[in-house]
Amino acid sequence: MTDAAADLPHFINRLQEKLPPVRGRITPFAHLGPMTWFGVGGAAEILFKPADKQDLIDFIKNCPKDIPVMALGVASNLIIRDGGIPGVVIRLGKEFSEIKAVGTNIAAGAAALDMNVALVALKNNITGLEFLSGIPGTIGGALRMNAGAYNGETAEALVSAEVLFRDGTVRQMTTGEMGMRYRHNDLPDGVIFLGCTLKGAAGDYEAIENKMLEIKNKRGETQPIKSKTGGSTFANPAQGSPANPEAKKAWQLIDEAGCRGLKIGGAEMSQMHANFMLNTGHATAADLERLGEEVRQRVYAKSQIMLEWEIRRIGIPLEQDADILEWMKREHC
Repeated sequence: MTDAAADLPHFINRLQEKLPPVRGRITPFAHLGPMTWFGVGGAAEILFKPADKQDLIDFIKNCPKDIPVMALGVASNLIIRDGGIPGVVIRLGKEFSEIKAVGTNIAAGAAALDMNVALVALKNNITGLEFLSGIPGTIGGALRMNAGAYNGETAEALVSAEVLFRDGTVRQMTTGEMGMRYRHNDLPDGVIFLGCTLKGAAGDYEAIENKMLEIKNKRGETQPIKSKTGGSTFANPAQGSPANPEAKKAWQLIDEAGCRGLKIGGAEMSQMHANFMLNTGHATAADLERLGEEVRQRVYAKSQIMLEWEIRRIGIPLEQDADILEWMKREHC
């Protein structure tokens, strides 16, 4: 055992000793790769699963501000780098997954699956939220990145979101207050979404069901949903801009740059959908990130458009991943 490995338990113990008491579960050095859709990534120094909302609020309020804290959902649109995540990763459980209809609105916890929200809306004859059935993530993730699909977007349906700030305060916030726009909001990384209210409208059960079935079939026909993937890798560039007068989508630009099926290590751009990245079975997070950067450079060389990542990349690379460290310095990611 190396000196560094021998010191690891002591280092983690020192971090754990700084944390406030909780009623939930704290796990040191928790491996996160198996929790992600890509199946890659390092460990969290500390993984915290709060017992309930008050347990989480008390923890955040009393956790030393120099300790990094972040929330993790089902990691369907996320690359966790191979070096892991420093500080505390918070995983919200079933206590944060309640969904209920309130008139033609839906109240949902941050850990609620987007599909389950769509199903509750269906059960209550509420239309306008069918698009959520095409998003493989949680409500917390949908709020963080303003997720959208099939002509629907979280910001358009949002009444308000319950947001926990790093100082322990909780606020109800609207789309405008959060600065939500295409695949983005302006809130700092340290905030944690607790839940939200989404607006719908009275609808017909059969019509809602048919629309959800249409979305399901379209996803199955056009996306590699049975593979280890993270959904759309890059956001579509702005339409009508001087650089993209034909309003081409990301997959078209990737295809034209010859990147459909491009491979680096165990990572591959899907043959089925050029904007989907795959772990073919033995990829590392570094493979996936290198492939994404290679695609960005080839697309830029072909079209003069620099694609923006839609997949979030978090954590630190291993020391040997010098090129990724350089990208991080350049892009401040």
